[in-house]
Amino acid sequence: MSAKTSKASFAKAQRSGVSEKAGAGESRRYAETEIKYTAEPLGKVQVVADLLPSPAELAFREEGVKVTLALSKKSIEFFKSEATKHQTQYQRMIRRLLDAYVDGQAPTRQSTRAPRDKAA
Repeated sequence: MSAKTSKASFAKAQRSGVSEKAGAGESRRYAETEIKYTAEPLGKVQVVADLLPSPAELAFREEGVKVTLALSKKSIEFFKSEATKHQTQYQRMIRRLLDAYVDGQAPTRQSTRAPRDKAA
């Protein structure tokens, strides 16, 4: 880039409010107004429970048990397709689906069926 071109680009950026990213040749528009913070009251504030798991919980891996399971071809094709879209493993998606189902059933886990009487 020549000195003349550089000066012209700088002048154009000054007029338009666009800064040129160094070395990339791309233009980006930056906010020209400055944010002003005040000490005004925020109104009614409510404390929200911490929804995120702790780092220890994120690192924890439940013990896995290997099983052999026959699934339909369409189910496997679906999970493989979705796993590719989301850049993950299809078996991990199936495992998380089953875990989510079990977690959802935990509060109502008690059976409502009466025990069977064994006929003699």
